[in-house]
Amino acid sequence: MPDIVIAFFALGLCAGLVKSDLKLPSPTYDTLAILLMLVLGLKGGMALHGHVTGAMVVELLVVAALGVALPLLCYPVLRRLVRLDRPNALSIAAHYGSVSAGTFAVALALAEHDGLAVSPQTTLYLVMLELPAIVMMLWLHHRRQGGATSGHGGMAIWREALTSRGVVLLGGGVVIGALYGPQGMAPIAPVMLGGFKAMLAIFLLEMGLCTARVCRPLPLQQWRLMVFAAVAPFVLAWAGIGVATVLGLPPGTTLVLAALTASASYIAAPAAIRAAIPQADIGLAMLAALGITFPVNVLLGLPLYRLWLGV
Repeated sequence: MPDIVIAFFALGLCAGLVKSDLKLPSPTYDTLAILLMLVLGLKGGMALHGHVTGAMVVELLVVAALGVALPLLCYPVLRRLVRLDRPNALSIAAHYGSVSAGTFAVALALAEHDGLAVSPQTTLYLVMLELPAIVMMLWLHHRRQGGATSGHGGMAIWREALTSRGVVLLGGGVVIGALYGPQGMAPIAPVMLGGFKAMLAIFLLEMGLCTARVCRPLPLQQWRLMVFAAVAPFVLAWAGIGVATVLGLPPGTTLVLAALTASASYIAAPAAIRAAIPQADIGLAMLAALGITFPVNVLLGLPLYRLWLGV
């Protein structure tokens, strides 16, 4: 049987497809998203408590470099094979170079459920992969538009990326968890950490409903983009597996990194792209990232990546 949280995603997807009146209030979804990102940061920070090394810093820089490479690999495919115009190709490349916090949470929960070894710095991968792709594509957009990237334009890109909700919550959680450690976190651990899977289950229920909304009706004229969104996870996952193999990462961390590189952002990237590339159609990005890639990853990808890794 798949992990219990996957069943909640399937429930939400089925409810949305049959046009049920089931829905989560918007404040509930926002609260869950905030709590999940904060708890993920706290868990990673607690694992880092007293364990930061020079080798770990090098590892994180390699992961960040992967975040730069992924959108640069996706962009020419989106331009030439999917036949998107430049703004939309840049937009969707940024979404696929960036990563999904929801996919990360599911992969981490699965690795922990199966007792796979997960290194302390794994949560930081989410931060290291989320930012570079967005910044790289926004920089490329400014350059193609003839805008300055070294002055106020460049500073605006960095400020927008570094002060986004996800980065502040994840980064802040890591710092707090690393400073206080398991002992200092003990007073709030039962509520914050003990309720992680329950929060993730309800969050995935809403993600299932969102996926159904995005995909109804399917814009068949965008069949090339939909094929890309369905196939890309199985190709991009190998980038994560390859880097993990070179770095000698443990099985649980390798599974999480594969799931991350196979994922696409549907929270951080849309907010940044909507403001910076107004010509791009965010609906196309959401169709690909949330409507197709997210369910493919959660329902089909994770079991397949485990098979590939032999865990």
